[in-house]
Amino acid sequence: MEAKVISGGTRFTSLPRSYVRPESERPRLFEVSAFEHVPIIDLGCNDRSRVVRQVGDACRVYGFFQVINHGVSTEAVERMQEVAAEFFRLPEEEKMKLYSEDPTKTMRLSTSFNVKKEKVHNWRDYLRLHCHPLEKYMEEWPANPPTFKEFVSNYCREVRRLGYRLEELISESLGLEKDAVRNILGEQGQHMAVNFYPPCPEPELTYGLPGHTDPNALTILLQDLHVAGLQVLKDGKWVAIDPHPNAFVINIGDQLQALSNGRYKSVWHRAIVNADKPRMSIASFLCPSDDALISSPVSLLDNGCGPTYRDFTYAEYYKKFWSRNLDQEHCLELFKNQA
Repeated sequence: MEAKVISGGTRFTSLPRSYVRPESERPRLFEVSAFEHVPIIDLGCNDRSRVVRQVGDACRVYGFFQVINHGVSTEAVERMQEVAAEFFRLPEEEKMKLYSEDPTKTMRLSTSFNVKKEKVHNWRDYLRLHCHPLEKYMEEWPANPPTFKEFVSNYCREVRRLGYRLEELISESLGLEKDAVRNILGEQGQHMAVNFYPPCPEPELTYGLPGHTDPNALTILLQDLHVAGLQVLKDGKWVAIDPHPNAFVINIGDQLQALSNGRYKSVWHRAIVNADKPRMSIASFLCPSDDALISSPVSLLDNGCGPTYRDFTYAEYYKKFWSRNLDQEHCLELFKNQA
């Protein structure tokens, strides 16, 4: 099938064959239950040592957590959601001017994940933007809706500040100086994926995104408050993460798993779709600089056994990640030191 956006306004009555997963790879939605113990961390708490401990526990046990009182203004969040929804309501011919299947482009509308590589497509359209430095990338962002650049750039600035705060807490939770993680990651890039999942006629046969980990350092996810869809893998079972008001979901990415010498887990997660309502999520990714050497500090090398992963640059990792299907084995496995 020639890849094409699925958010063009056509209401599908059956799932096109190119989206149907083999039976063994389907989401088995009837087996999924809501996760009752999602760590919710209050960043407004004055007891920093307690927050550091909570962050460390969540990174080690779950690989993700939610944050409240996070410092990103309600206005920035609401404007971001408003302009993202407005973008996906634009006429198809307007949106298609931005369409590309080239993952190296710094601004593009696309569909699924990597349509040139994958055998089965995913029920998702997305707008992908590079967001740092803003003055370098903003000019190429969509001119429609007219408020897009203003609203999205304000949101990006606030989310970046939150990301830096979280990296300091993560650094301290590993017993490192608060700047240690940021120093290893270098001048971090920032990307955004505005994900749009239209109503799907047969949600039990496909995914919005199949199970995967994120290749970057840290992901800050703004969920759709009204439509659930995020699931994470916990103890070998997929569990649903219901949206929490005024919260972000924070995912540990592959780079923090490598940097922490495997102490912290890059969380496996997926997006499922539903038959009745469209769903939107907005993911912000903090990424090491391309030339950052991802290497565990000496204090994290357990019992003199040495590093779990070989040293690598982020550019090397990212190239490998995009050369594969999303749901292949964990990309980080390819960088493991041989026992």
